[in-house]
Amino acid sequence: MISENFKKRTFTSIALIILIIMIFMNKVILLFSLLVLSNLSIIEFSNIIKKVTNKKIKRLFFNLIFIFYLFIFCTIFFILSNYLNSKIFLFKILICCAASDIGGYIFGKIFRGPKLTKLSPNKTISGSFGSIIFSIVILQVIFFQFSLEFNIDIMFIGLFVSIACQIGDIFFSYLKRKAKFKDTGNFLPGHGGILDRIDGIILGVPTGLIASKILL
Repeated sequence: MISENFKKRTFTSIALIILIIMIFMNKVILLFSLLVLSNLSIIEFSNIIKKVTNKKIKRLFFNLIFIFYLFIFCTIFFILSNYLNSKIFLFKILICCAASDIGGYIFGKIFRGPKLTKLSPNKTISGSFGSIIFSIVILQVIFFQFSLEFNIDIMFIGLFVSIACQIGDIFFSYLKRKAKFKDTGNFLPGHGGILDRIDGIILGVPTGLIASKILL
Protein backbone atom coordinates (compact mmCIF):
# COMPACT_ATOMS: atom_id res chain seq x y z
CA MET A 1 0.00 0.00 0.00
CA ILE A 2 1.45 3.37 -1.06
CA SER A 3 1.47 5.85 1.80
CA GLU A 4 -0.29 9.20 1.52
CA ASN A 5 2.98 11.03 2.17
CA PHE A 6 4.68 9.14 -0.67
CA LYS A 7 1.87 10.15 -3.03
CA LYS A 8 2.26 13.79 -1.97
CA ARG A 9 6.03 13.68 -2.49
CA THR A 10 5.58 12.11 -5.93
CA PHE A 11 3.03 14.67 -7.14
CA THR A 12 5.07 17.55 -5.73
CA SER A 13 8.25 16.22 -7.37
CA ILE A 14 6.51 16.02 -10.75
CA ALA A 15 5.22 19.59 -10.30
CA LEU A 16 8.72 20.80 -9.44
CA ILE A 17 10.22 19.11 -12.51
CA ILE A 18 7.60 20.76 -14.72
CA LEU A 19 8.36 24.12 -13.09
CA ILE A 20 12.12 23.69 -13.72
CA ILE A 21 11.45 22.96 -17.41
CA MET A 22 9.20 26.03 -17.69
CA ILE A 23 11.82 28.16 -15.93
CA PHE A 24 14.47 27.00 -18.40
CA MET A 25 12.29 27.86 -21.38
CA ASN A 26 10.80 31.19 -20.30
CA LYS A 27 12.63 34.17 -18.80
CA VAL A 28 9.45 35.71 -17.32
CA ILE A 29 8.61 32.49 -15.47
CA LEU A 30 12.21 32.36 -14.23
CA LEU A 31 12.05 35.90 -12.85
CA PHE A 32 8.63 35.32 -11.26
CA SER A 33 9.80 32.03 -9.73
CA LEU A 34 12.96 33.60 -8.29
CA LEU A 35 10.91 36.39 -6.70
CA VAL A 36 8.30 34.03 -5.23
CA LEU A 37 10.77 31.39 -4.00
CA SER A 38 13.13 33.94 -2.49
CA ASN A 39 10.32 35.75 -0.65
CA LEU A 40 8.89 32.50 0.71
CA SER A 41 12.38 31.43 1.76
CA ILE A 42 12.91 34.71 3.62
CA ILE A 43 9.60 34.24 5.46
CA GLU A 44 10.54 30.68 6.44
CA PHE A 45 14.03 31.70 7.52
CA SER A 46 12.64 34.58 9.58
CA ASN A 47 10.22 32.21 11.33
CA ILE A 48 13.07 29.85 12.20
CA ILE A 49 15.35 32.60 13.50
CA LYS A 50 12.47 33.94 15.58
CA LYS A 51 12.45 30.62 17.45
CA VAL A 52 16.24 30.28 17.59
CA THR A 53 16.88 33.58 19.37
CA ASN A 54 14.72 36.12 21.21
CA LYS A 55 17.24 38.93 20.72
CA LYS A 56 15.97 41.39 18.12
CA ILE A 57 19.45 42.55 17.09
CA LYS A 58 20.53 38.99 16.33
CA ARG A 59 17.33 38.33 14.42
CA LEU A 60 17.82 41.44 12.32
CA PHE A 61 21.48 40.61 11.70
CA PHE A 62 20.84 37.03 10.53
CA ASN A 63 17.81 38.03 8.45
CA LEU A 64 19.73 40.80 6.68
CA ILE A 65 22.61 38.46 5.87
CA PHE A 66 20.21 35.87 4.46
CA ILE A 67 18.29 38.47 2.42
CA PHE A 68 21.53 39.92 1.03
CA TYR A 69 22.82 36.45 0.11
CA LEU A 70 19.57 35.49 -1.63
CA PHE A 71 19.51 38.81 -3.50
CA ILE A 72 23.03 38.22 -4.85
CA PHE A 73 22.22 34.59 -5.65
CA CYS A 74 19.01 35.43 -7.57
CA THR A 75 20.60 38.37 -9.41
CA ILE A 76 23.56 36.34 -10.65
CA PHE A 77 21.31 33.39 -11.52
CA PHE A 78 19.00 35.62 -13.58
CA ILE A 79 21.86 37.42 -15.35
CA LEU A 80 23.61 34.17 -16.30
CA SER A 81 20.30 32.74 -17.52
CA ASN A 82 20.25 35.36 -20.29
CA TYR A 83 23.07 33.51 -22.04
CA LEU A 84 22.38 30.05 -23.45
CA ASN A 85 25.71 28.43 -22.54
CA SER A 86 25.69 29.70 -18.96
CA LYS A 87 21.98 28.82 -18.62
CA ILE A 88 22.69 25.25 -19.70
CA PHE A 89 25.57 25.04 -17.24
CA LEU A 90 23.40 26.39 -14.42
CA PHE A 91 20.82 23.69 -15.00
CA LYS A 92 23.54 21.04 -15.11
CA ILE A 93 24.59 22.16 -11.63
CA LEU A 94 20.94 22.15 -10.50
CA ILE A 95 20.65 18.53 -11.65
CA CYS A 96 23.89 17.78 -9.81
CA CYS A 97 22.40 19.27 -6.62
CA ALA A 98 19.28 17.14 -7.06
CA ALA A 99 21.48 14.06 -7.60
CA SER A 100 23.29 14.81 -4.34
CA ASP A 101 19.99 14.92 -2.48
CA ILE A 102 18.68 11.73 -4.08
CA GLY A 103 21.95 9.85 -3.58
CA GLY A 104 22.06 10.78 0.08
CA TYR A 105 18.47 9.66 0.60
CA ILE A 106 18.89 6.31 -1.18
CA PHE A 107 22.23 5.35 0.38
CA GLY A 108 21.12 6.55 3.81
CA LYS A 109 17.97 4.43 3.67
CA ILE A 110 19.73 1.30 2.34
CA PHE A 111 23.00 1.28 4.28
CA ARG A 112 22.19 3.45 7.31
CA GLY A 113 25.20 3.13 9.65
CA PRO A 114 26.99 5.75 11.78
CA LYS A 115 25.72 9.32 11.95
CA LEU A 116 27.63 11.96 10.03
CA THR A 117 27.29 14.74 12.59
CA LYS A 118 25.42 15.63 15.76
CA LEU A 119 24.22 18.82 14.07
CA SER A 120 21.87 16.73 11.92
CA PRO A 121 21.11 13.30 13.45
CA ASN A 122 19.32 12.03 10.32
CA LYS A 123 22.43 12.38 8.17
CA THR A 124 24.66 9.28 7.91
CA ILE A 125 28.17 8.70 6.60
CA SER A 126 26.77 6.28 4.01
CA GLY A 127 24.29 8.92 2.90
CA SER A 128 27.10 11.44 2.53
CA PHE A 129 29.06 9.06 0.30
CA GLY A 130 25.90 8.37 -1.70
CA SER A 131 25.44 12.09 -2.28
CA ILE A 132 29.00 12.44 -3.57
CA ILE A 133 28.82 9.36 -5.80
CA PHE A 134 25.50 10.36 -7.37
CA SER A 135 26.66 13.95 -7.95
CA ILE A 136 29.93 12.91 -9.60
CA VAL A 137 28.36 10.22 -11.80
CA ILE A 138 25.34 12.26 -12.92
CA LEU A 139 27.38 15.39 -13.68
CA GLN A 140 29.99 13.35 -15.57
CA VAL A 141 27.27 11.65 -17.63
CA ILE A 142 25.62 14.99 -18.47
CA PHE A 143 28.90 16.59 -19.59
CA PHE A 144 29.85 13.45 -21.54
CA GLN A 145 26.65 13.82 -23.59
CA PHE A 146 27.90 17.21 -24.76
CA SER A 147 31.66 16.66 -25.13
CA LEU A 148 31.84 12.86 -25.66
CA GLU A 149 34.95 12.73 -23.48
CA PHE A 150 35.78 11.95 -19.88
CA ASN A 151 37.01 14.95 -17.85
CA ILE A 152 38.43 14.43 -14.37
CA ASP A 153 37.81 18.11 -13.55
CA ILE A 154 34.08 17.46 -13.83
CA MET A 155 34.45 14.84 -11.10
CA PHE A 156 35.96 17.44 -8.79
CA ILE A 157 33.19 19.92 -9.59
CA GLY A 158 30.62 17.24 -8.73
CA LEU A 159 32.50 16.52 -5.51
CA PHE A 160 32.59 20.19 -4.45
CA VAL A 161 28.93 20.73 -5.37
CA SER A 162 27.85 17.72 -3.33
CA ILE A 163 29.89 18.79 -0.29
CA ALA A 164 28.43 22.31 -0.52
CA CYS A 165 24.89 20.91 -0.82
CA GLN A 166 25.44 18.74 2.24
CA ILE A 167 26.81 21.67 4.24
CA GLY A 168 23.74 23.74 3.32
CA ASP A 169 21.46 20.85 4.25
CA ILE A 170 23.20 20.28 7.59
CA PHE A 171 23.17 24.00 8.41
CA PHE A 172 19.42 24.35 7.93
CA SER A 173 18.78 21.03 9.68
CA TYR A 174 20.69 22.42 12.64
CA LEU A 175 18.59 25.60 12.62
CA LYS A 176 15.39 23.54 12.47
CA ARG A 177 16.52 21.51 15.47
CA LYS A 178 17.31 24.68 17.40
CA ALA A 179 13.88 26.07 16.49
CA LYS A 180 12.22 22.68 17.16
CA PHE A 181 10.75 22.62 13.64
CA LYS A 182 10.28 19.40 11.69
CA ASP A 183 10.16 21.31 8.38
CA THR A 184 10.87 24.91 7.42
CA GLY A 185 7.24 25.19 6.27
CA ASN A 186 4.38 23.32 4.63
CA PHE A 187 4.21 25.03 1.24
CA LEU A 188 5.19 21.83 -0.64
CA PRO A 189 2.98 18.83 0.30
CA GLY A 190 5.13 15.90 1.39
CA HIS A 191 8.32 17.95 1.09
CA GLY A 192 7.92 20.62 3.75
CA GLY A 193 8.88 24.21 3.04
CA ILE A 194 10.78 25.93 0.24
CA LEU A 195 13.99 25.97 2.28
CA ASP A 196 13.70 22.21 2.76
CA ARG A 197 14.11 21.89 -1.02
CA ILE A 198 16.66 24.61 -1.79
CA ASP A 199 18.86 24.48 1.33
CA GLY A 200 21.58 22.67 -0.62
CA ILE A 201 21.02 24.48 -3.92
CA ILE A 202 21.67 27.98 -2.59
CA LEU A 203 25.19 26.88 -1.62
CA GLY A 204 25.75 24.17 -4.23
CA VAL A 205 25.13 26.34 -7.31
CA PRO A 206 27.60 29.13 -6.37
CA THR A 207 30.17 26.47 -5.45
CA GLY A 208 29.69 24.81 -8.84
CA LEU A 209 30.15 28.13 -10.65
CA ILE A 210 33.31 29.01 -8.71
CA ALA A 211 34.76 25.51 -9.15
CA SER A 212 34.10 25.58 -12.89
CA LYS A 213 35.85 28.93 -13.25
CA ILE A 214 38.92 27.52 -11.49
CA LEU A 215 39.03 24.07 -13.05
CA LEU A 216 37.58 24.40 -16.57
